[in-house]
This record gives sequence, structure tokens and C-alpha cells, in this order.
Amino acid sequence: MLSVAKVQRRNAWRYYVRGVAFGDGRRPVGQPLKGALKKAGLPPGVWMGRGLAALGLTAGQTVTERQMELVFGQLRHPDADRIERELLDDGADPEAARLATVLGQPVEEIEGRKATPLFALDYTFRAQASLIVLWALGDDHTRRIIERAHERAIATALRWLEDEVAETRWSSGRQRAKAPALVVAKWRHWDNRDGFPLLHDHCLVLNRAQRPDGSWYALDTVRLYQHVVAAGTLYTLTMTTEVCEELGLATVPREVTPGLRPVMEVAGVDQELIDWSSTRREQMAPVLERLTDEYVQEHKRLPGERGRHGLGWWAAQDTRRAKKTPKPLEQLRAWWRTSAILRFGKDMVDGLLERCRAAGKAIRARVGPVVDTALAAVDVAAIVFTVRNSFARRHVLAEARRHLLETLRGRAFTRGLDDYIADAALSRHSRQLTVPQKGRRAPAPDQLTYTADFAWPHRWWIAGTGGKPPRESSRYERARVASLALQNAIRDARILASVRDEAPAATASDAARDEDHNHDQAAPHAVDHPDRDAVLTPAQQAAAVHAHQQAAMPEEYLEGRTTDPATWLHTPKNLARLAAFTQAAEARARIVADGPQPQQPAKDADDPARQQQHHTAQPEQGRGAGRDR
Repeated sequence: MLSVAKVQRRNAWRYYVRGVAFGDGRRPVGQPLKGALKKAGLPPGVWMGRGLAALGLTAGQTVTERQMELVFGQLRHPDADRIERELLDDGADPEAARLATVLGQPVEEIEGRKATPLFALDYTFRAQASLIVLWALGDDHTRRIIERAHERAIATALRWLEDEVAETRWSSGRQRAKAPALVVAKWRHWDNRDGFPLLHDHCLVLNRAQRPDGSWYALDTVRLYQHVVAAGTLYTLTMTTEVCEELGLATVPREVTPGLRPVMEVAGVDQELIDWSSTRREQMAPVLERLTDEYVQEHKRLPGERGRHGLGWWAAQDTRRAKKTPKPLEQLRAWWRTSAILRFGKDMVDGLLERCRAAGKAIRARVGPVVDTALAAVDVAAIVFTVRNSFARRHVLAEARRHLLETLRGRAFTRGLDDYIADAALSRHSRQLTVPQKGRRAPAPDQLTYTADFAWPHRWWIAGTGGKPPRESSRYERARVASLALQNAIRDARILASVRDEAPAATASDAARDEDHNHDQAAPHAVDHPDRDAVLTPAQQAAAVHAHQQAAMPEEYLEGRTTDPATWLHTPKNLARLAAFTQAAEARARIVADGPQPQQPAKDADDPARQQQHHTAQPEQGRGAGRDR
């Protein structure tokens, strides 16, 4: 999980070196940061990012208090004192010597325009509750695996931001350039303010990046904010997959709020242990309920997704406790274990990892490391369209990563598969809304807006439980219904295609002619009956035709998850399969061409587009669909 906050005040760096850098505690007055960290047994902050080389820093180097003041308090070089002193010794003007150490536009100029400077963005990476419980109560081996996966997932998310998202801007945003080098200061925290386990890292991303010509400019923070969800899903997917593969675990969906998207947690972790570690949620629940009631009384409706996030933020602020005295990890783990044993018993705590492995083994026996990319693209497109109506590639990419986590249940996947599914969902099931304007710069691919033509699912009411009143179905629940309907259409079309392939070749045309006269007896989602489009909407027609085209390919060509999507067709094994399939398809095509053709209704004869849309998929179409995959 990932959250982000702005760092805009000049003295905000003091808050970080006095509190965040000190385990979210309160550092004693007059005690240096390095000595205070060593005395308290806390890890120091470290530098990260590809932009460190331009500042003379290295990855993993300790963050000092003076560097925090210079970089995140004045937007200057971390070694500005030495550089300025050398320039003064060479006879440079004091003002010019100071400006030589400034990264980009000076803060004084920004404030002179009555604008508020943005110094950094605070990215907070936090693991799921079940992983935190395993990390807190497991042995040292389990703890090290989870911490290593946590660090690698953070590095993966930051690299993705550098490669795909980060840009510098100047001339009031009219000019932009890629910025594949961020400057990040990271601090590790072990617990929340109540002292219960909460493994999370604060990553302070400097709002400056260097261009190839050596100049420094501000980052396009709007883009960074827009891609927070996609980066968070990448972090969660990467960390969960590595931990599950290392320890032999699996994930299961856990509903936190009825009607909203479930959270994928490690199977076998008891709900009581999750509730034991999630003290903040219990504190926020009554405050959030009060704020929600006030919102309903004022607006006469329930809050939407953005409103719920805002109310949750206010509830967190209202229940936030004062800073604590930080403790070393060994002492915290001993206290956590004692607290859990006193509450749940020694057997429940000691057998946690074994229960998780047993549950993971059972799930892995049922769930294979294979994902149908055709169904994945439909699922992703239908959910994003139903939830948002109009969307961009970042929304589809985030949903594709959620789909991988929900489908594979913690199994490893090929790198780049999330992008492959997102591109398939956009190219095959979406329609571009953004129209490039003549004479203006074409928008970037990730700035294009899309929509889809799926049938909009109806709303329904769900009976309340536990004395709660009935509620209206959420957008996510309606999205799941729409997605399952489309996936069932594809599955039914595949079944029909397999039945046709198994029929004798000499009677293929006769069977097709018989189906045309008995289409009422066919499967509900059959797509090769000329008259069936009369009861389908245009969106259903398009989905049915696409389903039939995909059904023309064998199953192994639709399962592109076990190998690299860009190269899996070029392996010798798959080339041999493709050659055999091509020969069989050409043989069937010759038999069909030599036999009698089914008669088409008169209304379709006058409409070539309709006739082509509902024509039975030929082998040539199947091979084309396979190459696109």
C-alpha cells in the first residue's frame, strides 16, 4: 500500500530530522541525530535513486541532518558548504557562490511570486496487515525474508516511477522532458504510535531532477500524484509475490469494507491476529461513522470514493496520538510476541507459519501458475469502465496488477505481463476519447483518455446484516458482475468452438446450416448465428465477436503468462505448435471451401458490415488473433 503527502513548508525538514528520522518519535533536544539513533537502536536514513550520482552521493549512504537542511529545506546541493567555501576562496561573489549550489529555481524567487514552493513528496510504503503479522511474530528467517521483499518492492516501484512517470517541467509546464533519475531519502519505521507492529518506510522524493544538459528543474508532481495507485499496486504485487514464493504461501481475498474491493492477504493468518495489530482502525471506526453521518446530513447522499478517502483522513487526524519514545526492534518483537501469547495462546502464535504454509499448499494445488490473458483483458477493461466510465492507461495498469495478484494468488509471473494485459485491454476493449488537435503537441500515450462500450450493469439493493440497513450495490460490485458476464461469454464461445472442431469435417457445413435454422436451441452467448444480433446490444455484439475470434485459438496460445509475452511465440516448442495448428487450420479451410455454404438471411445480404461481423471465424482469423497475443 502506498500513500503520498506534500512537503511544502521551509522548516518541514526539522519535523523529519526530529521525528520521522527518529523512528516517528521525539528526539531529545540538543542531541545529534546520529548519536540519538545509535542510542535508541534505530536504523539511520539512507539515500536512494538514480539521481544521487549528480549530487556526489551513493545509494545506501547515510542521510545526515545537515544534508536534510540543505536538500529538503533550501533546495541546495547536499555538499553546498564545501562548494560555496571553495568558490569564495577563489574570489567569487558571495551571492554568486551561493546560487551556484542551488538546485533549479531558488526558493526566494518562488516565494517572491507569492507562490508556495514544493520541496518534496513523502511516499509511504506499507505492507498488508497479514504480512506485518508474519513479520512481527515470525522467526528471524521469516522476518528477514519479509524485510528483503519490502525493500526490493520499494526499489521496483521507484524504478518504475523513474522509467515511466517522472518528468521535469519548465516554462509554466509548457516544456517537459523525461527525468529517469530521482533523489530519495528513506527511513524505516517498525511500529505505529500505539506501539503495535507496522512495517513501513518513508521515502522523501526531492522535487528536483537533472536534465541531460546539467540544469535542475522541478518535477511534474501532478503526474506523480496521478500514478500513485499504479505504483502502490506494483509495490504490493512485487512484495506479496516474493514473500509467497520464498515461504510457500498463497493469498486470499479479505473483505474490509462491504461492497468495496477486497484486500489480498496471506492465507492462514487469523483474523484475530490482524485485528490485534490494526489498532488504528478500531480507533478510527467510531470517528469515521460520526463524520459519515455529518456528511450525509449535509449532502443528502452517501460519500463517494474520493469523499470516503477524505473522511478517512480526517478520522485519522482526529484520533492521532502524540509521538512516543521509539524502541529497538528486538525489544518491540519481544513485547509483540508476549502480547499475542497472552491474548491468543502460545500454540496460535507458534503455529502461525505452519498454518500459513498448509493453507498456501492447498491453494497452490488448486491454482496453477497460468493466467488467461484474454479473460484478464476483459476483466480489467470491464471493471475499470464500470467504476470510472472514462479512464487512462494508469487506471488499467493498476487494475491489471490487481488482477494478477487475485488470479495467481502469490505465484510468480513474467516481468512485463501487467503492461501486456493493460495494452490488450486498451486496444481490444476500449475506445479512445482524446482527439489530438491540429497545431498542438500530441498528448503522451499515458495521458490519453479512453472509454468502453460494455453494457452498463443495473443497480440493486443488498440486504443488511447485523442490524445494519440495506445498502445499494457499489460500483465495484457492479463491475464484477459485468466482468463475469463477459468472461462467461468468452468461455461459452470457446466451448462451441471446441465442439465444432471435434465434429466430422465432412458435415461441418451441414451442421452450420442446421444451427442457422435452430438458433433458439443454441447456447445463450453463441456468436455465429446470423439472427442472434437482433436481441443483443452493440456492445454485446462487439464482445461476442471478439470472444468468437479468441475462441478460434487453442488454449495454450491464450495462456501467455508463463513466458515473456514479447518472445513466447518464438520458442522452438511454440513454433512447432503454431506450424501444426496452421496446417490443420488450412486443411479445415479447404474442406469448408469445397463444401456447400449455409444460406444467409436476406436482411444480412444487404449489409456487408453485418455479414462480416457475424461470419463464423475462419482459421486465418484465428492465426491473426494468435499473433496479436
